[in-house]
Formats: sequence, C-alpha cells, structure tokens
Amino acid sequence: MADKIRITQVKSIIGRPAKHRRIIRSLGLRKMNYSVEHTSDPVILGQVKKVSHLVKVEEV
Repeated sequence: MADKIRITQVKSIIGRPAKHRRIIRSLGLRKMNYSVEHTSDPVILGQVKKVSHLVKVEEV
C-alpha cells in the first residue's frame, strides 16, 4: 500500500506566479489552512517540491 501524505496550504497564493497557482489548485487546495490527502507518488511529490514554500507536508 502506498504511503499517504497530508498537504496543508500555509501561505497565500496572492501575488504568486500563475504556475504556482495552477499547482496549488491541481493539488486540490482551495484556501489557507485547507488540507488534502494524497498518495505519496512521484507526480505529487514533484508538485509539492515546486510549491514547498507555500505548503506544509505531513505523513499520515
């Protein structure tokens, strides 16, 4: 079974590049302090790495 991670948006996307906004939306994040759970696969981890300054990641 794949590991799960919880991703929480901790900083605003206001004033960020459009690419960062698209990544945040594709992860399923909608607003500040909103959390989603995803499987820990390379695609998701790559997206998280691009916006690591905007999110907090925890293992579930």
